[in-house]
Parts: sequence; structure tokens; C-alpha cells
Amino acid sequence: MSTAFDFKAKTLAGKPAALKKYKGKVLLVVNTASNCGFTPQYKGLQALYDQYHAQGLEVLGFPCNQFGEQEPGGAQEIGAFCERNYGVSFPMFEKIDVNGPDAHPLFKWLTSAAPGLLGSEAVKWNFTKFLVRRDGKVFKRYAPQASPESLSADIEALLAQATSA
Repeated sequence: MSTAFDFKAKTLAGKPAALKKYKGKVLLVVNTASNCGFTPQYKGLQALYDQYHAQGLEVLGFPCNQFGEQEPGGAQEIGAFCERNYGVSFPMFEKIDVNGPDAHPLFKWLTSAAPGLLGSEAVKWNFTKFLVRRDGKVFKRYAPQASPESLSADIEALLAQATSA
């Protein structure tokens, strides 16, 4: 796999989704959790989606229960929580692993393409963010502490670039 658009994932509703449907878009891929100190970032992620979606940004949320078991719920519960508490309307996918032997192939690819601190490929915590260019290549990885708002300048720069794919 050479771009983010080569992967597939299942939606929260359990339906298969090919990420190629986002080809030519800028992607912000985030591993999420409902019971995390960073959970209020859903509000900022939704604000980015509202502000930049028409220009070509897609925010893709991937719930994960690997960090402190902070995403214990099932798909229906996760979806209801996100919508009720943060008005999430961006695409959410089924709960996955982001580390280890059962890590989702997308996250294996993302972490390999954009290693973290000191070259570590492992995702350290919930709300690690990966910004992907319109050509499907990883632009940058952001730590969980990076607020969604702090990504605006990078998102705007990528949205201003023409599709090269």
C-alpha cells in the first residue's frame, strides 16, 4: 500500500468503506476515545470539519480501546456519544487497534510513514493525529496534546495545493 486511499475500513455501522472515495481530499486521521482527557478535542475536530470540509478536508475518526480502556463501548454507543456530546458529523469508523499485531493496516502504514518521537512507530495515546495530503501521502503526525485548532495552518496549506494524484 502506497497511499491512504489504498486502504479499507468498516464504518461504525459495520459497512465496508474504501478510503479511495476520499481520493483528492486532505485527510485528518485520528484515533479517538470517549473517556479520555483529550475527548473534548472532538469539538475542535468537528470545528475543523465544519470550517474546511467544503474545501476538501475529511476528518476520519477511529475509536480505539488500547489506551487505558477509554473506549469500552460498542459502535452504537460510540456514535451516540459523539453525536450527542460533540455534534460529530464527520465519518467515524469501527473500533480498531492502532498498535500491535492486530493493528489496523491503515495505522500500520501511517505510523511507518510518519514515525513519532525518536523514530518510534507506536501510537502513544488517544487523539494522535495524522494529516494526509491530497495525493494520499502522509504530511505530518501530531501528538495527542496538539489541539485540532493548532493544525489549521497546515490544513490550509495542504488545501491550497492542487491535487497531484
